Amino acid sequence: MKFKTMIAAAGVLCLLQACGGGGGTPKPDDKPATPAVADLSANPDYQKGLALIGKSDCLTCHKVKEASTGPAYADVAAKYASAGDTIVAHLAQKIIKGGSGVWGAVPMTPHPTISTDDAEQMVKYVLLLNK
Repeated sequence: MKFKTMIAAAGVLCLLQACGGGGGTPKPDDKPATPAVADLSANPDYQKGLALIGKSDCLTCHKVKEASTGPAYADVAAKYASAGDTIVAHLAQKIIKGGSGVWGAVPMTPHPTISTDDAEQMVKYVLLLNK
C-alpha cells in the first residue's frame, strides 16, 4: 500500500512541476511557443460579410469548405491569399456582374442589386477564411 501512495505522490509532484511550479510573472521578452490564433468571428469584416451573405442567395451555390455549384469560399480565399487588398474591388465586381471561366464552365449569376460596398464586404469575409 505504501508503494501505491508513493507512486501517487510522485505523480502529483510531477503534475505540479509540469503545470508551472516556477512561479513569477513572465518577462516582456517571453513569447508563447505557438502564436495565438485570432478569433475571426470577432472581426467586424467577418461579421458584416457573413450577415450579408446570409441575406443573399450566395449559399445556394457556395459553401464554406466544399465545392458545390460554385467554388468553396475557402478555395477562393486560398487562391487570392497573396493578391492583397487590390483583389477586393475586382471580386466585388464579379459578384455584381457575374463571371465565368475562372472556376470552370458554370457561370456565376450576376447580382446587380448588391451594392459595391456590400459586395466588397462579402469579399472581405471570404478572404478572411484563409487566415
